[in-house]
Order: sequence, then structure tokens, then C-alpha cells
Amino acid sequence: MKNLIKLVTALAAIGLGSLAAAGTIEMKVNGLVCGFCAQGIEKTLRKKPATADVVVSLEHKLVAIETRAGANLTDEELTQALKNAGYDVKAIERTSRPLAEIRATLKSTKEH
Repeated sequence: MKNLIKLVTALAAIGLGSLAAAGTIEMKVNGLVCGFCAQGIEKTLRKKPATADVVVSLEHKLVAIETRAGANLTDEELTQALKNAGYDVKAIERTSRPLAEIRATLKSTKEH
């Protein structure tokens, strides 16, 4: 019985730990044509309480969001927010890639 309690406690801790971790949401978005578009998307997404940071790449048609620890944004919520702003979300992928890595990758592809 003690072992069962320890196992349940350990599994619960693992589950709660994954909920607390911040995540990254990467979206392919059509309609990005200028810096004003990027600023508008950033402003829209930063208003969401779950958003910690945002990166927008016009060249890659990429919008990446880092969520706050324990927070989440649903695919529907993101799609609707961008649709209301005049953009078309083509794909949404949830990753563990930090925004710093995404920024570095975007910067390195810009330099080449």
C-alpha cells in the first residue's frame, strides 16, 4: 500500500510539473506582408494573459508565442484572434523550443 501511495504521488508530481512548464506555440500564418502586420500581431497576442513573449517573422510566415508557466492558449483562441486581425492560420504546432532559439535561427537564416 505504501508503494502504491508513493507511485501515485510521483505520477501526480510528474503530471503537475508538465503543466507548470512554459511552452512554445509556432504558427504558419498567411497575410504577413509588412512590419505593421508584425506589430499588429504582436500587440494582439501580448494582450492575452497567457502570453509571455511573441516573435513574428514575415519572411518565414511564422508567429511564435511563448506561454507563461501553467498557462495555455487554445488553437481555436489563437486562430480566432489572428482571423479577427485579418490573417489566415495555416498550421499550429506546440513545441518545447525556446523563443531565444527561434530568434537565433531566424537571425542566422537572414544573414545567409
